[in-house]
Amino acid sequence: MKVLIVLTSHDQLGNTGKKTGFWLEELAAPYYVLKDAGVAVTLASPKGGQPPLDPKSDLTENQTQLTQRFRMDTAAQAELASTKKLADVSADDFDGVFYPGGHGPMWDMAENATSIALIEAFVKAGKPVAAVCHAPVALVNVRGEDGEYLVKGKRVAGFTNEEEEAVNLTTVVPFLLEDRLKERGGIYSKTTNWVPYVQVDGKLVTGQNPASSGPGAEELLKLLRSA
Repeated sequence: MKVLIVLTSHDQLGNTGKKTGFWLEELAAPYYVLKDAGVAVTLASPKGGQPPLDPKSDLTENQTQLTQRFRMDTAAQAELASTKKLADVSADDFDGVFYPGGHGPMWDMAENATSIALIEAFVKAGKPVAAVCHAPVALVNVRGEDGEYLVKGKRVAGFTNEEEEAVNLTTVVPFLLEDRLKERGGIYSKTTNWVPYVQVDGKLVTGQNPASSGPGAEELLKLLRSA
């Protein structure tokens, strides 16, 4: 089995002058859930090469056993330093796709034509698509085979308005993910801040926050195994 993990290439937190990028736990947890199950993982990003890491995700209080394992894994670090360019990958070569969050995707995924076309190709081929935390933003302009928004009428999760408020970035992000998923017709639900929460609807897997990234990858794995 082969899974593509798509990371952000965006490193600016709006106009705050602060850095953002992908959230380390949201890469490390799915990476090892999949790798340890024997899945071949390929990393990609819009610009290719080394994607930006959200510096906050590397702080001591945000580290987990898996982020520490990733940090010590020279092979994983080498893969991260040389992600494939998104335009150079094809859904034909993979059994599923996983989008980790961090705030970066809020700026470079929603309107990304290459990413949208890629996800639509996975959907058309009946292959599972997973996204956690802010990464469900990559789904908001994706269309299903019926021409409607992919999330319309589907049970979805994603970073909540309350969680955005808790990190004081409500006025920094281009829009609130929870609101946009609802606007697109998604049947959005959530749990308490920072608690793992995953929704699976058919071949679509979405998770609420960083803690949902491992469980989200487990659900993706179940879909891959049942294919």
